[in-house]
Amino acid sequence: MKKKIFLNAFYNLALILCILGAFWAFENKSPLIAIFLIAALAAFLFFKIKLIKELNKEFRQGPPRK
Repeated sequence: MKKKIFLNAFYNLALILCILGAFWAFENKSPLIAIFLIAALAAFLFFKIKLIKELNKEFRQGPPRK
């Protein structure tokens, strides 16, 4: 569980950096870098949504029984 929470925090940080980087690239007229960062943003967003769905499923099931 700790691994997934850390991964979620990493995805949040990556999303923020991609957004800031894309704005920076547009301001500096670097369309290739902006496109790359937007594609990376989409990938991180996809993985974050997948992780959140998985975490919701685990929370609904409750703690694992031994």
